[in-house]
Amino acid sequence: MRQFIRHPSDIPITYSITHLGNCRKNCLRDIGQGGLCFSADAAVERGCLIRIVIPIREPEFEVTGTIVWCRKTNGHFDVGVRFEDLNTAFSVRMIEQICHINHYRKEVLEKEGRQLSGAEAAAEWVAKFARDFPG
Repeated sequence: MRQFIRHPSDIPITYSITHLGNCRKNCLRDIGQGGLCFSADAAVERGCLIRIVIPIREPEFEVTGTIVWCRKTNGHFDVGVRFEDLNTAFSVRMIEQICHINHYRKEVLEKEGRQLSGAEAAAEWVAKFARDFPG
């Protein structure tokens, strides 16, 4: 079974390399209990500490990690981050599900023209997909 699940590429993130202090935006690729992968426009150095914010709920989800790899792929860089705090596992599972529910909500609006509230989208997504969600 996959340790990470593939997420829609429209989930935004903001990240900053701790020693540089610069803040950049891009998109989440994968997330799991041990870390995440995101797309970056420029290479980042392995071993650097990174702060990542995923603004899909209030308060925004923030996590700190270490860059463990960076690979050039089709004109951008895929960056792998390992989480520093093992206590983030539950929060990460919630963020994974929120990402999928938000994507489901957008998909239903585009394909069916139905506008769902967050609670309605969550209820439908759970009924349809939660049993297949890796755990």
